[in-house]
Amino acid sequence: MLSGRVWKFGDNIDTDIIIPARYLGHTDPKVLGKHCMEPLIPGFARKVREGDIIVAGSNFGCGSSREHAPVAILALGIRVVIARSFARIFYRNSFNKALALLEADVYDAVDEGETIEVDLASGLIKTGRIEARAKPIPPFMLELIREGGLMSHLRRQLEEEGR
Repeated sequence: MLSGRVWKFGDNIDTDIIIPARYLGHTDPKVLGKHCMEPLIPGFARKVREGDIIVAGSNFGCGSSREHAPVAILALGIRVVIARSFARIFYRNSFNKALALLEADVYDAVDEGETIEVDLASGLIKTGRIEARAKPIPPFMLELIREGGLMSHLRRQLEEEGR
């Protein structure tokens, strides 16, 4: 069970908001994290705590296919984003990088700063006031999260095969 403080973002949060294009020359996750969400909340990186959770509206992660966006979010210690829906390429990039995404319509039911609990395996989302269920994460995607992303997963498989 993950537990964290809620940060709310509305609909159509694109990858250029998550990590502005001017920082895409950087590959260091710490640099990317430092600029995460700064177009909407200047200094966001200084306000976030390890384990915080993003709750958003529809179409989170739309825009370009850059993998920098989930990397920037993860660099802040955020391990899960809950939204009504996600852009498909962001969805896949996130799991490849080990950022968990849950599709659930809880945006209007939670307050910013409120603590919520999330069970990735069952999709259960709880606060002191509500209990909701997200679409379950497929078992293979949960495995990617547990193993630290797609590259870690593939490395482990190759090692098991003796390559």
